[in-house]
Amino acid sequence: MRRAIAVLILLLSAAGAWAQDAAAYPAVPADTARSVPIPSAGTTRATTGAGSGTSSFPSGAASATTAIPRNLPVVPFVDLSVRSPETGGEVAFSLQLLLLLTVLSLAPSLIILVTSFLRVSIVLDFVKRALALQQVPPGQVLMGIALFLTLFIMWPTFDEVYTQSLKPLADGQIGVEEAYRAAEKPFRLFMYSQMRGDAENIRLFMSMRGLPKPESLADVPTYVLVPAFILSELTIAFKIGILLYIPFIIIDMVVASVLMSMGMIMLPPVMISTPFKLILFVLVDGWNLMARQLIESFMRNAL
Repeated sequence: MRRAIAVLILLLSAAGAWAQDAAAYPAVPADTARSVPIPSAGTTRATTGAGSGTSSFPSGAASATTAIPRNLPVVPFVDLSVRSPETGGEVAFSLQLLLLLTVLSLAPSLIILVTSFLRVSIVLDFVKRALALQQVPPGQVLMGIALFLTLFIMWPTFDEVYTQSLKPLADGQIGVEEAYRAAEKPFRLFMYSQMRGDAENIRLFMSMRGLPKPESLADVPTYVLVPAFILSELTIAFKIGILLYIPFIIIDMVVASVLMSMGMIMLPPVMISTPFKLILFVLVDGWNLMARQLIESFMRNAL
């Protein structure tokens, strides 16, 4: 019992001492922003028994405080109001705007299908597979190369679209429908120019649709021209891939025959043939040659 009373007295004493220590600290934490004046020029120090002294700050120093300003800039509020259309023109404009947003959401697919990106990306992938490279170069790098080669090849078309369609639309000179027609024309000319030598795909889709034989490009609908262009690009890309595979297949066959004759059946031929493929590709300056031939294959058929 006495021990319990003694322990209780000790606890009460410790609590009282802790309360006195806590009262000695400021009520506001040290890291809380407070307005503390900073002495400036002309401010005199506190006078002690020995006398008074002047401030150590240079003459002309401005006074300030450490307080955080209350009127901080805030993010502006953006309000989008939705109301019922008042005229038929507003209804038509709303539908055109929704159609435009839908087209913009499909822009990546359009870039792939109606430009040179399709052929370039497939050829680059064939090169990687023919060299028997698994991770080098990465797929993102190949897509980046294909993208910038597409920009280089399609730059005249893009420039014409901007000059004839986007800029007049932004200036309010033409409407959305006129802008679409103006932007469609350069792409139609580009797609048709790549199929001038072989219009079999156009005839295929025209006959499947039951349309008469076209007399000119204007008689070919866009919904016929686009799939015909896609099949044509796939065919050309596969033909280029076959030509790319031939020298590397020869290297694989030679290496496999040498390993078989030496009795090294368990050694994978790819381990030996890959360095020879890379040596051949570097000696003939493969990247430069491939990029040149790809670009010339489009320029050769340009109108």
